[in-house]
Amino acid sequence: MTDNNLDLKKAGLKVTFPRLKILEILATNDGHLSAEGVYKKLLESGDEVGLATVYRVLTQFETAELVVRHNFDGGHAVFEMASDDHHDHMVCVETGKVIEFFDEQIELRQHEIAKERGYEITDHNMVLYVKPIK
Repeated sequence: MTDNNLDLKKAGLKVTFPRLKILEILATNDGHLSAEGVYKKLLESGDEVGLATVYRVLTQFETAELVVRHNFDGGHAVFEMASDDHHDHMVCVETGKVIEFFDEQIELRQHEIAKERGYEITDHNMVLYVKPIK
């Protein structure tokens, strides 16, 4: 039994070919993929899984907290594997490329700012929109 089988079973999902293939694609790709990007990778590998199935499976994965959906400004939804490791994102406004990063100083400063104002951060999502330096 593979880890993907275990992940699906732990999430309460039946192990099916489309679910396994989609989970494999998301787990082995660096970055963030749209439903269309997942579908394209399935086609490239010769797997017969329809686009509607890809959308349905991604929604099931999101509900089961196997993946996280991001809706960055000016773009469509992209998905990444869920993780306990926090990170933030930069999105290139020219190419749409998503870059993950983590900066301890930024994280500490955000907590300090919230505390100075009488709050504590329970969750946050930071997205920087960037363009290449020319």
